[in-house]
Amino acid sequence: MTQAAASQSESPSREPSTTASPRVTVFWPAALTLWRREMVRFFRQRNRVVSALVTPVLFWLMLGSGLNKSFQNVAVAPGSPNSADSAAGSTDSIGYMVYFFPGTVTMILLFTAIFSTITVIEDRREGFLQGVLVSPASRLSIAWGKVMGGASIAMIHALVFLLIWPFVAPQFSLGAELPAMLAAIGVMAILAIGLTALGVCVAWPMDSTAAFHAVMMLFLMPMWFLSGAVFPVDTAPVGLQVIMLANPLTYGHEVFATVLSGGRASTGVPVNFWGCLAITLVCAFGAVGLAGRMVARPRKDGLP
Repeated sequence: MTQAAASQSESPSREPSTTASPRVTVFWPAALTLWRREMVRFFRQRNRVVSALVTPVLFWLMLGSGLNKSFQNVAVAPGSPNSADSAAGSTDSIGYMVYFFPGTVTMILLFTAIFSTITVIEDRREGFLQGVLVSPASRLSIAWGKVMGGASIAMIHALVFLLIWPFVAPQFSLGAELPAMLAAIGVMAILAIGLTALGVCVAWPMDSTAAFHAVMMLFLMPMWFLSGAVFPVDTAPVGLQVIMLANPLTYGHEVFATVLSGGRASTGVPVNFWGCLAITLVCAFGAVGLAGRMVARPRKDGLP
């Protein structure tokens, strides 16, 4: 009796070690498996690939060509390396095609990253997500796998469109512009991760893809239009300027446009480059943390 009681008292202390270790060891395999599933699903839908690439190109060409001759923007942004030349009297201007190009890339990242998270709703409806949630994988790995998958898809679209930049940038030279393009790709990755995490936060409590589309279209279009991607912040009415400065995407787009164009396509945000970069990083990592917390927390309706 004494040995049986001792064994019963020891068994609870051994349970946490046997249940915790599998979740730790399968974190990255589970996240990478979910990432690979998102990529395979995307490339098998060829119409989705083509439409996602052609639509931004047509949008940029039609809107950019229509407004190109009527748009003037100061070439050098305040605080940029060339600001001294601007103060000395340089009044070089750029056309709308150049200004709107970074805005189109931001649109690709925003819409592709957000709408890629609709697979969260589809997986729950098909029963796949329930199977993953009861597996030894932690919920954080599930959130991270979804974020990596959506961000990778958004990056693929944006990188393909970015190949047009050498034909658009004024006085493009590979030696001067290549480092800027590489730095811009890094900013794109930060934006893609943050926007995909935001999409996971919105999609996780939803059960209807129609509701997701309705909410996102109502939310995404103003978010993009009022980010400096379509028109500069400093030329907007005061009321719109307040909204644009409260929009986190404004600062991410400012960083991306400034890095890619060397300050030629600056959106006129009254915050210096490093301040915009800090805000972008805080918002991106904050969205990832919020997505992890939402996935880890049980839903109020009792569903996984």
